[in-house]
Amino acid sequence: MYAIIKNGGKQYKVQEGDILSFDKMSLEPKATIEIKEVLAVNSGELKTGTPYVEGAVVTAEVINEGRDKKVVIFKKRRRKDSKVKRGFRRDFTRVRIIKIAA
Repeated sequence: MYAIIKNGGKQYKVQEGDILSFDKMSLEPKATIEIKEVLAVNSGELKTGTPYVEGAVVTAEVINEGRDKKVVIFKKRRRKDSKVKRGFRRDFTRVRIIKIAA
């Protein structure tokens, strides 16, 4: 059984026991969240929503919060003596999918 959920403008294909990194939600570890933005559920047969599947809920448990590795953005324009170097670290909330209820 799997589901396709939406969180933070992104879509994820999840199964029970999967570990995902969402955008930061400011939640405590061991907290449970219910994701009601379920786009599709497959439990033998595929159910798709318009846009969401009614009554479908994905339950997840927060593992921890943190920051990813730095991503370096380097732009250079040749022969122009122009270059820019920037860094970015994304804040995330790591969650484990506990249950998919259709």
